[in-house]
Amino acid sequence: MVRKIINKIEASRISIKPFLTYLSSKVILMNRILASLLCLGVFSAFAAKPKHQYVKIKTDMGECIIMLYNETPQHRDNFVSLTKKGVYEGSLFHRVIKNFMIQGGDPDSKVAKQDELLGNGTVGYTIPAEFRDSLFHKKGVLGAARDDNPEKASSGSQFYIVQGKKFTDQGLDSLETNRLHFKIPVWQREIYKNLGGTPHLDRNYTVFGEVVKGLDMVDKIAAVSRDSNDRPNIDVKMSVSVLKRRAAKRLEKELAKSIKNDSFTIN
Repeated sequence: MVRKIINKIEASRISIKPFLTYLSSKVILMNRILASLLCLGVFSAFAAKPKHQYVKIKTDMGECIIMLYNETPQHRDNFVSLTKKGVYEGSLFHRVIKNFMIQGGDPDSKVAKQDELLGNGTVGYTIPAEFRDSLFHKKGVLGAARDDNPEKASSGSQFYIVQGKKFTDQGLDSLETNRLHFKIPVWQREIYKNLGGTPHLDRNYTVFGEVVKGLDMVDKIAAVSRDSNDRPNIDVKMSVSVLKRRAAKRLEKELAKSIKNDSFTIN
C-alpha cells in the first residue's frame, strides 16, 4: 500500500515537471520583454526632440538664451543655419537705442573700425515676412531688421532684441488711431502695459523668437553710451551658439517648472 502511494507521488512529480519548465521559460521571456520596454521608454525619453530650438548669445555684458518660434520657420531655420556657419561669431551689436532695442547681425561689423558706420552689411538675400497676429513686439522679442521694401522682407542676417517701454491705455489708443490702424488685442495690451515693448513695429517687422533667460543683458547693452549713429562707443561683441538637444530639453523642463510655480503664486 505504501509503495503504491510513493509510486503515485513520483509519477505526479514527473508529469508536472514539463509544466514547471514551460512556466519558468515564460517568466524569463516576460522579464526580458519588460526589460526591453523599459529600455525603450528610457531611450525614447532621451531621444525625443525639444519643442523648440534655442540660441545663446554671449557678450562681455552678460548672456541670454533665445527661444526661436516654430510659427516662423523660415526665420528660425535661417538664424540657426547662420549661427552654425559662424556668421554671427565676433560680430557687434552695432546700433543700440535705450527704451527701444539693440541691433546686431551685420557681417561687416566683424572687421569694422571704431567710428565706422554700420548697418548696411548683408549675406546676399532676404527672407519673406512671416507675420503672425499672436506674435508681437513685447520686451525681449527677437525681430528681423529690414530696409524699406514694399514686401517688408527681412534682412538675411540682421536682427534686433526689443527693450521697449511700458505703455498706458491712452498711449496705446493713440498708436492704434494714428499709426497702427488696427486694434491691439486686450491680452497684448496688458503685456505692453506691464512688461513693455514696441507695439508700433507690429505687423511691420517679423518677430521670430524671444529671450527666455538673461533679459538683463538687453537692458545693460541698451544703456551704454553711443555716438551720433547709435553705435556703442565701446564695441559689444557677441558669440552665438545653438543649444544642444540635451541642454534644450533641460532648459524646457526648467522653464516649465518656473511657469508652474508662477501659476501658484498669489499676489
